[in-house]
Amino acid sequence: MKSDSAPIHLEARAVSRRFESPPGLSERVAGWFGTAPLPSVVRAVDLADLQVRRGEVLGLVGESGCGKSTLGRMMAGVLPPSAGEILLGGQPVMAPGPRGRKTTSRVQMIFQDPFASLDPRMRIGEALAEGPLAHGLVNAAGSAAYVAQWLQRVGLPAEAAQRYPHQFSGGQRQRIAIARALAMQPDTLICDEPVASLDVSIQAQVLNLFLQLKADLSLTMVFISHHLGVVRHLCDRVAVMYLGRIVEVAPADALYAHPRHPYTRALLDSVPRLDLHSESDVIALPVPIQGELPSPLAPPPGCHFHLRCPQAQAQCRQDAPAVELVSAQHRVSCHRWREI
Repeated sequence: MKSDSAPIHLEARAVSRRFESPPGLSERVAGWFGTAPLPSVVRAVDLADLQVRRGEVLGLVGESGCGKSTLGRMMAGVLPPSAGEILLGGQPVMAPGPRGRKTTSRVQMIFQDPFASLDPRMRIGEALAEGPLAHGLVNAAGSAAYVAQWLQRVGLPAEAAQRYPHQFSGGQRQRIAIARALAMQPDTLICDEPVASLDVSIQAQVLNLFLQLKADLSLTMVFISHHLGVVRHLCDRVAVMYLGRIVEVAPADALYAHPRHPYTRALLDSVPRLDLHSESDVIALPVPIQGELPSPLAPPPGCHFHLRCPQAQAQCRQDAPAVELVSAQHRVSCHRWREI
């Protein structure tokens, strides 16, 4: 567990991201007559604040569509925020403006589907050397040895550099994606569901690889996942996200033992678990979260979770909850967390 005295390394400050759909033909025609409807705006991330300390692994969890991947892409500099800022070591990750470019190679991203993130027409050696050559981290004469070094670091032979992505298994392709990110010599990795598409046995190998790389290279990591068991095993702290908002952040042990937000409790209750207190060891059935995730096109007022929360009251339906401290490292956004 990383100490809370470690300096803040990566930070999201009041970050929001909006996606506006372009008007169709009917909307453009209606606009000529002054009757065009309001544009459709998806509020993917809404005023998210998140801090990652140097050398820690922060887990980011939540249902599909809650904005986890969008926030991760902004923290990696892949996607510019609509509002707010992302800082790495106190410096902006992206230049200001809606078309701002990434300003640093110190933060790299590993995507969920390694086959989709690798160019099928490029040999593995070319894919791994492309970024380091462009950034002057290695010259052309030394690129082959440089690529072999990183392939061996992730458990692949140097000969893999001459092959194409389709010639590898899913687990091997994910190792290649990790090697490509590490070849840029980052100090921070944003991992977006990096083991979700892998078999369970291969997941364990890749997770152990992440732990080894973190120890060897002193990496700071944001680990985005649906798998709460994986997050508990790998992460120092966990942030819970719901409909674009961060609703709870706490050390992993504290969050799993004493969740404060009703949504966090619902997520943990939805995980199948082995009941060791029954006469015969059985798997306890998960308790599904009631209702559906609201549309980010029209998020509900007040607390976004109030439509599905059994503890919701009038205040929850009207006022967005402020961030409150449960302890020095545990914060929650809920009007009723003390009572619950």
